[in-house]
Amino acid sequence: MSVQNVRVLTVGQLTTYIKNLFTADPQLNRLRVSGEISNFKHHSSGHMYFTLKDSQAALRCVMFRSANARLTFRPANGMKVVINGKLSIYERDGQYQLYVESMLPEGVGSLFAAFEELRAKLMAEGLFSDEWKKPLPRFPQRIGVITSPTGAAIRDIVTTLTRRYPQAEVLIVPVLVQGPGAPAQIAEAIGFMNTVPAMDVLITGRGGGSIEELWAFNEEIVARAIFDSEIPVIAAVGHETDFTIADFVADMRAATPTAAAELAVPDQREIMQFLEVTQRRLIQKVNGRIEQDKRYLEKLAAARVLTRPLERVEQATQTLDNLYSRLEARMAYLVQGRTAKLDILMGKLGALNPEAVLERGFSICYDQAGQVVRDAKYLQIGDNVQIRLRLGHAGAQIRDIKTEECQ
Repeated sequence: MSVQNVRVLTVGQLTTYIKNLFTADPQLNRLRVSGEISNFKHHSSGHMYFTLKDSQAALRCVMFRSANARLTFRPANGMKVVINGKLSIYERDGQYQLYVESMLPEGVGSLFAAFEELRAKLMAEGLFSDEWKKPLPRFPQRIGVITSPTGAAIRDIVTTLTRRYPQAEVLIVPVLVQGPGAPAQIAEAIGFMNTVPAMDVLITGRGGGSIEELWAFNEEIVARAIFDSEIPVIAAVGHETDFTIADFVADMRAATPTAAAELAVPDQREIMQFLEVTQRRLIQKVNGRIEQDKRYLEKLAAARVLTRPLERVEQATQTLDNLYSRLEARMAYLVQGRTAKLDILMGKLGALNPEAVLERGFSICYDQAGQVVRDAKYLQIGDNVQIRLRLGHAGAQIRDIKTEECQ
């Protein structure tokens, strides 16, 4: 191949090409690697950066905050671990590194596999879905605690409940929290508590420990007992970084047993403070309203309508008199104007009255049909006519007709 035909790549293009090769390889996307942690750094952003090494090689690793939040232990230099993740290229430095999705101390791999298998199964069945989560009562009267009677967890829970909300009744069912018989005892206790009348909320859990010690709360029988409970359940297993199957299926997960007690009941001191503040505000509001209504009544009492009630009537009477006088004047003016106009019309009417014409010596001629004759051309010789005079009528016969054109 000629050198001229070889494509020239930039560093970025080559790195991207290699990264795509990593991405396309399914084996590199589902890796399980064991080794020793070194150069560990937990960044302020929450991400973890470290090197995984053995006697032959070293591998850069990064575990983002969203993934390491589920860790049940604290990684440290020199710790041997088993990691699940995928291999890819960090393009800026051009180096490959392992992106860690989960991590366990070496030796608990089988437990982790069982944990992941059960978690996937119950998640597929919907046991972790928010739609099944029951709300916690705000003011519970009866609280059930299912835990070991000798551990620190029971002391922390009872002490916190008594301090925060002593009026609540606490019922304790002692159970094993680790060992072969623990899962069955925990599940049986949850079922028993659901038969106790007026039970408002349940707390089940234990103090911290290794994954083996916490394993009772990763058993399916416990998970299904929690899910089937008609009473809201708070899971309080281990410390803040410990996560179990019980935490996922419970109605509420608490970081510690003490936190579970704090979630279960309100703080009576906060309630009293709230009531005191509310009482003061209510008193202030009522006093303010009373003072406002008092000023309003004083204003009404000082109103002229109450101090001089007849004044409004007198003013109204005077106004009515003024209106009546104005009405009379207006009516007189209108009558006078109409009378003058009537006189003018009467004069015009008198001038057009036929009676007035007869008074001046004229007469009116009617034809045989009784119609006024206005033009001689409508008459014929021999027609009989009636003539109306100022006084009386006269009959006549036409003997001569003479027509004239109007000038």
